[in-house]
Amino acid sequence: MDATSNAQPRNLTENYDFDMGDSVFGDNAAPRGGNGRTLHWSPDGRWLFDTVAKQGRTPLVRVDTQSGAVSEITHGDQAVLDFSVTPDARAVVALVSTPVMIGDLFTVAEDGSQRRITDLHQSLWSQLNLTAPEEFTYTTFDGKKIQAWIQKPPDFDPQKKYPLILNIHGGPHAAYGWVFDHEFQWMAAKGYIVLYVNPRGSTSYGQEFGNVIQYHYPGDDYRDLMIGVDELLKRGYIDPKRLGVTGGSGGGVLTNWTVTHTDRFAAAVSQRDISSWTSWWYTADFTLFQPNWFKAPPFQDPQDYNNRSAITFVQNIHTPTMFVLGEADYRTPPDSGGEQLFRALKFLKRPTAMVIFPRETHELSRSGEPWHRIERLDHIVGWFDKWLMGIPHPEYDIRPERSRRQSRDSSNYNKKR
Repeated sequence: MDATSNAQPRNLTENYDFDMGDSVFGDNAAPRGGNGRTLHWSPDGRWLFDTVAKQGRTPLVRVDTQSGAVSEITHGDQAVLDFSVTPDARAVVALVSTPVMIGDLFTVAEDGSQRRITDLHQSLWSQLNLTAPEEFTYTTFDGKKIQAWIQKPPDFDPQKKYPLILNIHGGPHAAYGWVFDHEFQWMAAKGYIVLYVNPRGSTSYGQEFGNVIQYHYPGDDYRDLMIGVDELLKRGYIDPKRLGVTGGSGGGVLTNWTVTHTDRFAAAVSQRDISSWTSWWYTADFTLFQPNWFKAPPFQDPQDYNNRSAITFVQNIHTPTMFVLGEADYRTPPDSGGEQLFRALKFLKRPTAMVIFPRETHELSRSGEPWHRIERLDHIVGWFDKWLMGIPHPEYDIRPERSRRQSRDSSNYNKKR
């Protein structure tokens, strides 16, 4: 829009069906906050530079301010996390991330060619064996194309049978893609194959694909994920009896939904989740969801909230499930999520565990206290090790009868005193 008092805005990218200013995400970008990315103008005002989330990638693009035409400057399997443009717009420096590179600086020429100017983690990489994921696309139940990735262990042998971890992203309007994610590399290094998928509702595939889950979440996105697991099982190197599932936030919602609707998974870890939409409606710090996810508040349409809440179906859970929560998480308050399911599963005498991190908000996995981030991963993989690998983890075992009896005796003694 022109800088005049009565100027009217003009939508430049109305016909460009991808997410301007967005990115696919990993777990090693800068913490949220600050000023974020900014748009850059060319000196003559003809062009705007920005990033865009497009089909699992984040290219740097240039937008024609006259026609709205969008042209990609960078290409390939990567994510441009941030960038800066010289005053004459002849050169760009971009912060680039890939599944095997956390983030280094590259110069980007007018023709899109890139030259690396930093290699900050060279000494670390020389000690590790990181591998790039394998991308594949499959057709889901209603004909939609779903993009997914397989992160394999560095010593992968196609003749072996591996345990699988389905890792579900949050949002739900977000997207996995070609960006560094330490969690996936860590799990693969521990001997797991990691499947990560962008089901319907994910960004970077256009507005219709992202919005189709409105008033139907969770639901068909769960079906997309299960078909992805089926497609991977066809490859023959996954042990169908050693399937695990995890996810945080919206991924926690879908993890809960998964274990209440199928027994095919041998273990689950639900993180920063929602188990009761009604409880969440009354307690969360996030209210903008309601017009887009529900047609009415819970006191006007309680059945819709119940029908989409995992707690309604808690008696169906037979999968050993761990809950990872943040004590100061106001986006998905623990008492509206894992605490409810944990208490119910304890009552039902089903295998479960709950880990609550003090002081941590909803950002635990991305910008939580460093030791908490490490301990979180240790617990997630430890739970899968116990149930998928058969590795003993006594910290998750139910206390022996003798210990419970001693506890009761001690309690009675204190009462007598």
